[in-house]
Amino acid sequence: MNNITKQDSIRGAFFASIVADALCLGSHYEYDAKKIYNAYGQKPIEKFMSPGEMMGGMTHGIGWGEQNYHPGKKAGGTTDYGDYNILILEHLAKTANPPQDFNVQAIIPHWMNRLEHSWGSWICTMSRETYAQAKRGVKAEDLGGYSNATAIRHVAAHAYYEDEEVLVDVAKKAMFTHKEAHALGGAEFFARVTNKVINGTKPRVAIEEVGKLMGGFYQDKVNQAIAKYEEESNPESDLSKEQFSDDLALTSMARLWDVGRSEPIKVGKASPTEGTMPGSIYFILKYANKEDGLKKALQANAMVGGDNASRGIMIGMVLGAYFGINAIPKEWKESLEQWDYCEELLNKLPLLQ
Repeated sequence: MNNITKQDSIRGAFFASIVADALCLGSHYEYDAKKIYNAYGQKPIEKFMSPGEMMGGMTHGIGWGEQNYHPGKKAGGTTDYGDYNILILEHLAKTANPPQDFNVQAIIPHWMNRLEHSWGSWICTMSRETYAQAKRGVKAEDLGGYSNATAIRHVAAHAYYEDEEVLVDVAKKAMFTHKEAHALGGAEFFARVTNKVINGTKPRVAIEEVGKLMGGFYQDKVNQAIAKYEEESNPESDLSKEQFSDDLALTSMARLWDVGRSEPIKVGKASPTEGTMPGSIYFILKYANKEDGLKKALQANAMVGGDNASRGIMIGMVLGAYFGINAIPKEWKESLEQWDYCEELLNKLPLLQ
């Protein structure tokens, strides 16, 4: 551990994930890394951007066309991934005294109200489907659709529950809009890794331990990410010599996916777990041992584009836990729209008392 307290690690996990998400608001679903690079002055992103800022106000989501995916948001705001984590934080803060088991049914009215009145971000297909189910009176345990995209929403729970198996349960329940095995497994994977890092395990060791524990698909994805990280960091490799090596690394880690819309896409940068999981691990491994590694990882992830916000939550929670809250640059803390609001709520949770 980098000589930080457990509470600073927990705070770091939450806020780094939200900051990582907010850094991606401007480029979320833009798949052209060169376009992002040129729009941002041919250097890494330094400040929060509004949706499509410097790119004509829109980004090009493969299969969904060019549009503003988060029309109610401005620089310093969050995408739907950040919104969901703040929504779960609100619920946990409301139910923190006395602490209680995580209950999906109790969240549903609050979630529906937010979707109806003050969302402002992209409403994903699974959220729309689950909302329609809830309107029809489907029971909480039966909600959700079969998207294979991990959408981690439970980061605040690391300030509420200490037991790893409980955290895994909460991670899956917080993804109540999804019920596909790999989507839920991605949430389990990063819940376990983050918990281990909060408790003093180094990121790579935690990643390897959890890969071994979960086995199969998850072990394969860990191995794939490690191999790609080692290839990119080897100065003798062709990949290391490429200007857009991160972009090529992520794109190369998944098959071509024909989504049945207008454009087939390489899944490495898209939302499915088979791409976001190894992509996130790649960035965690690349920057865990670098000076200012948290800042650099969050910048590099944003610059690659695709579903960078989904990866940002995963990268932010693990590296935020490792580097701690004070590794987040002051200018990002001061310009994140909901920092003070979230801090007040987070401080109500049991493990931060």
